Amino acid sequence: MNIAVIGSGNIGTTLGRKWSEAGHTVVFGTRDPGAEKIGHLLETIPGAASGDIPSAINQAEVVLLAVPGTAVATFVSANRAALDGKIVIDATNQVGLPVMHSMALLANELPHAAIFRAFNSMGWEAFADPMFGEERVDHFFCGTSGPPRDVVSGLIAELGVRPICVGGPEAATLLDGITKLYFALVIGQGYGRRTGFRMLSD
Repeated sequence: MNIAVIGSGNIGTTLGRKWSEAGHTVVFGTRDPGAEKIGHLLETIPGAASGDIPSAINQAEVVLLAVPGTAVATFVSANRAALDGKIVIDATNQVGLPVMHSMALLANELPHAAIFRAFNSMGWEAFADPMFGEERVDHFFCGTSGPPRDVVSGLIAELGVRPICVGGPEAATLLDGITKLYFALVIGQGYGRRTGFRMLSD
């Protein structure tokens, strides 16, 4: 599968690395594909590539948004035509705002895209190493039903975590609550950043 990762921070690079290792074609979309930082990144991810943002999106079936939450509106406005019709995953957080996700914006601007919310509610460290002793961390996500949901669920599973869908796009606010719980535990209570969640059910 062709995946465009927009953002070269910890979440984008961790997910991009593991998806590349799983055999996907990963392209990091950036404003400066030839930057020294991007060159160093690609040296650590065999098989991955970089490109300008429009070309990365055009080649992709799945687009991961791992940019600062405040940059999503401008990014989508500039790339609306290329993004529409893709599977788009919102991994961003607008920290400090009442609504942390950008699902309504994405749905309004990209009516033909399959929109998902994932990779926002725990740190990159748990995706890099999802085993806590003998326990495997769970990851909650939401978004469009049908085949695209199966694709996103599969991409989550390939990271080594168990995917748990909590509903359609309207469940994004619920996931914001999980993000806030993560922040409360890690920042407020002093737990390490490699903190995750596990759902138990009969």
